[in-house]
Amino acid sequence: DAVSAATGWAVSEAADSVVAASEAGEVLVAEAAASAVAAHRGVGDEAFMDLIRVIRHLSMGRAAVRRVFPLRAMNEIEKAIRATEARHAGQIRFAVEASLELAPLLAGQTAQQRAIEVFSKLRVWDTEHNNGVLIYLLLADHDVEIVADRGIHVRLGKEVWETICHEMEGAFRAGNFEAGVLAGIHAVGEHLSRHFPASGGKLNEMPDRPVVL
Repeated sequence: DAVSAATGWAVSEAADSVVAASEAGEVLVAEAAASAVAAHRGVGDEAFMDLIRVIRHLSMGRAAVRRVFPLRAMNEIEKAIRATEARHAGQIRFAVEASLELAPLLAGQTAQQRAIEVFSKLRVWDTEHNNGVLIYLLLADHDVEIVADRGIHVRLGKEVWETICHEMEGAFRAGNFEAGVLAGIHAVGEHLSRHFPASGGKLNEMPDRPVVL
């Protein structure tokens, strides 16, 4: 019953994968990326892009999350979720993941599919008014997703979530990850406040702390 909306910002070139992997000390992955670039002329574009996606995911570990979201940023995101939830009866969760595991990656799992999976795993659907909203960021795919439960989605529609994703994407392109997430939380909170205003005795049904997967 959850509905997702997604967008992505510019995908890294193969050369960037080589640099990122080298900086992370992933020598073998860097060499594989370089080989893929060299062989590009003999590989179909779709297969080449699939290979580059695999390399990008294998070369990106949890340290990438810590770089763009240090502890201070995570604390600010938690405070923003708590503050906006004081104004509405909905629930917002933010989850970030550096990369997919190898099996789902090779199976072609998309960021959107993973976001729906995380929505279920975190039980964002389990709210009194069916108005939980997940903001999910997959760093390796440069993809941000919003998954909204039916109680709020039916009042807004896919276009609203896509607009918020695009606004977040602009901040991410500029390297402003914390600002982008805070803007997304604020925007989602404004819609929840309009349709599900806070009432007395509201319980916090879910943790406000961001989730690193």
